[in-house]
Amino acid sequence: MALKATVFKADVGIADLDRHYYQDHALVLARHPSENDERMMVRLLAFMLNASETLEFGRGISTDDEPALWDRDLTGSVQHWIEVGQPDERLIRRACGKADKVSVYAFGRGVDQWWQSNAAALGKQDKLTVWRLTPQECADMAKLAERGMKLQCTVQDGHAMIAADSDTLHIQPQRLTEER
Repeated sequence: MALKATVFKADVGIADLDRHYYQDHALVLARHPSENDERMMVRLLAFMLNASETLEFGRGISTDDEPALWDRDLTGSVQHWIEVGQPDERLIRRACGKADKVSVYAFGRGVDQWWQSNAAALGKQDKLTVWRLTPQECADMAKLAERGMKLQCTVQDGHAMIAADSDTLHIQPQRLTEER
């Protein structure tokens, strides 16, 4: 019998001073059985850093034709494709062909080696921005994972401050691709 996804609910208040976006979101995250808390929380972080009224989570880790998150317009065209982890370079190239903007939030062991192996090919993609999260930032995010979360996120100058009842985190994603 196949294992089912674990459902997490997050009430997130977002104050993005960089983009002048201020909104509360009631989110439902399905954690695939093969996904750990760290990856799920990086998906949530990516949501907070790119939040909009139309941003939504993809169907999951086992679906190759959908990203971790995406923002589509009313016609179904993909405005923003967001991946987390260390995705295959071919997947990213395909995403750049489908979307107006593509972001990758790279994390995990071997992320530096992944970037070294893919930097030349990915650096040619004009629509792509790659961010690196430190192992400590990801581990701290994973500690916030609860089946019912209440978080406040303030984004300023690319820096995220995430407040929960138990802790306050400061996360500074490092940009790996050049600004265009």
